[in-house]
Amino acid sequence: MKVLLTNDDGIEADGLQTLRAALAAVRGIELVTIAPDGNRSAFARKITTHKPLWIEEIPFEDGSVGYATEGTPVDCVRFATLGLVEGFYPELIVSGINHGANLGDDVTYSGTVAAALEGVLLGVPAIAVSQQSTSREMDFRWGRHFNFGPGAEFVARLAQHLGHTPLPQGTLINVNVPGNSPSGVEITRLGKRIYRDELRLQEQGKPGRRRFSIYGEDHGFKDEPGTDLAAVAAGLIAVTPLHFDLTYEPGIEALGARDLSQLLEADSFEPQ
Repeated sequence: MKVLLTNDDGIEADGLQTLRAALAAVRGIELVTIAPDGNRSAFARKITTHKPLWIEEIPFEDGSVGYATEGTPVDCVRFATLGLVEGFYPELIVSGINHGANLGDDVTYSGTVAAALEGVLLGVPAIAVSQQSTSREMDFRWGRHFNFGPGAEFVARLAQHLGHTPLPQGTLINVNVPGNSPSGVEITRLGKRIYRDELRLQEQGKPGRRRFSIYGEDHGFKDEPGTDLAAVAAGLIAVTPLHFDLTYEPGIEALGARDLSQLLEADSFEPQ
């Protein structure tokens, strides 16, 4: 099985390197690593369309090489599927291990999840994997210390398992590993994040120029059973199937009951 490994923390990140070693040890996996040349956290589905991108071969300690790019995580997936490595087209994309969790609503910002999602859009099954730090924070902030070993071993076995039992078409798996030794695995749905963002004036510049911070800290969450947030808080590996169809079916029915075509008429509204 041909596996692309990427991330959003950069090709030298400990999480990626630990996962790379675990995947490389699995019999039958042909592994290619293409990752950003530095941190691209929270880039979500950003792509590079306005300039060509450099690629540099990076030697690893085991004698293999990876490919670092100045692009984004999604760009890395594009490089792989467009033929950067001759004879290699990924059959599975693995993105991670991210330094910090990607839980609940946070997945919409995540470069780690975005890379996996790009694979799904291209018809390639994918796994996104993120790791809570040992300080057990419950948001996307980095801790200082991580134990990537258990998560890397779990994902390597999961990749091998998916080689025998494929995912349903259009599905990616979002994996979040707790900071302590996992006590089990739970199949979950996305939880609900509680953001505590604030607008704070940080600096006054010349007239008409001010510097603000717009994000707060200590984000909370709704502790609902069956969610990824609750599972990780309980010390479990959360495995959440995701897909890209964002269509809200009840909304189709609600909007379909309205005659929106009348809005094309100039006199459809009376002046206020």
